[in-house]
Amino acid sequence: MSTNPKSLLLGALLLLLPIAGAAQTWQHEGGTLTLDEPPERIVALNWAATETLLLLGITPVGVADMAGYATWVQEPELPEGVANVGTRVAPSLEAIAELKPDLIVTSTEMAPAAELLERIAPTYVISVYKKGARPYDKAREMLTTLGEITSRKDRAEAVLADIEQTLNQQRKRLEQAGITDKPVALVNFLDDRHVRIYAPNGLFQTALESLGLTNARSDPGNYWGFSAIGLESVADASNSRIVVIEPLVPGLADSLANSPFWTYLPPVRDEEIYRIPAAWPFGGVYPVKRLAVALTDALIEGGSDNVR
Repeated sequence: MSTNPKSLLLGALLLLLPIAGAAQTWQHEGGTLTLDEPPERIVALNWAATETLLLLGITPVGVADMAGYATWVQEPELPEGVANVGTRVAPSLEAIAELKPDLIVTSTEMAPAAELLERIAPTYVISVYKKGARPYDKAREMLTTLGEITSRKDRAEAVLADIEQTLNQQRKRLEQAGITDKPVALVNFLDDRHVRIYAPNGLFQTALESLGLTNARSDPGNYWGFSAIGLESVADASNSRIVVIEPLVPGLADSLANSPFWTYLPPVRDEEIYRIPAAWPFGGVYPVKRLAVALTDALIEGGSDNVR
């Protein structure tokens, strides 16, 4: 019996094609994730994961600390109808199970051990913030891997290309304005006497470097990339521009007006205090873009002598 050569060639080519529904496997911090098909019902147990899914065009069915996301992260905006599953530190396993997810995204430091979550659904564990990690690199890894897992790799690549283009544009704006000469101190006020200052090992360092700016804080912070210091210690950044990131504590302006630590700071006297909208310093890739745009706008518009 003769065999048609064309049939043999077609059969060989078919063997090389991926089998529909074939399982795929990814390694992660909690072990191995194997899925037969892209997940559709995803629960995110930290805001970096929530942000990343939204960037991929995926609305999670459940998130942790949903109300706080709107205050601190803001963008990308979380649509209505998403369920809250408790806090990031101690999410409700019962609430997660009720959503019947086919994927849970978490990190090692913000949620129950992966084995507890694995009893509910396949779990992907990645920690953007941990000792020795470079946050932006880990955030990129989370975005690209979740893009692969959800069959949205092209979307992930487009997001990263957009961020890179935005950073280049903002750098050119600052260079043309001639205001890359002084270091920048990025701070959040914890109260009227203490600030969180962002260090070179944090997420925001990527934005500063991409903009051609120097971080006024040279010492590394904790693995989250910040140090909590007294207001008097901000004096170390005397030859710097101080950028205050919202939200502010109530009554802060009045308190600072009467603070000897604040009123005698050289950046205050020189009207080089800049206030910018909230940018989540412990997020994924997007806060780098958000901070870069807000910071560039603020520096070009000019500073003031106080936080109002």
